[in-house]
Amino acid sequence: MEKTTKRKLLFIGDSITDVGRNRNNPDSLGKGYVALIAKDLADRDDSERYQLINRGISGNRILDIAERWHADCVSLEPDVVTLLIGINDTWHNVGDETVFATEAGAEQFEMHYRHLLASLRKKSDARLILMEPFVFPYPEDRKTWRVDLDPKQEIVKRLAEEFDAEWIGLDAYLNAIGAIDGYETLSNDGVHPTKKGHQLIADAWLKQFDQGGKK
Repeated sequence: MEKTTKRKLLFIGDSITDVGRNRNNPDSLGKGYVALIAKDLADRDDSERYQLINRGISGNRILDIAERWHADCVSLEPDVVTLLIGINDTWHNVGDETVFATEAGAEQFEMHYRHLLASLRKKSDARLILMEPFVFPYPEDRKTWRVDLDPKQEIVKRLAEEFDAEWIGLDAYLNAIGAIDGYETLSNDGVHPTKKGHQLIADAWLKQFDQGGKK
């Protein structure tokens, strides 16, 4: 019986994707939503159909992704690409009046993000899933980040439509659950998910993966 080639599911982003993966081991998935997705696929007996690849790096911003996009994404010839990036483009710029909550800052973010998608589309027909960056209103100061992050969320959604990509609106989804269960149950710092938070992200991704694949 001929061995079936596994479909490559590549996840790329910042610390929310990284979650302690061993970068010396290309098969390491970390301890976050990517590993939870792998477990769910294994529970479905689908692990032989898919190869999951985690290329998250803690601290990354959109420019960092752009600089390694070819090596860590395009060159790997993935069948499905999932990108979650943007919160560090807000967090790292807090207090910098030249870019935080400015039109120029949003334009720079969109330019780099657009370049990623255009370069991938030029060389690949991979299924593309864009996940919305998110923040919780906990601790209190995170509420002030909205003025910078909200435009970036709109950019991601708009680019998903433009590049025929699927979009997962994580921000409203996670915050709605946090408002009921307590934001601290989903994140200790408003950015990095707890185990429960990662499970919710995995659930949202799997739902989109299953439904979107039927189109």
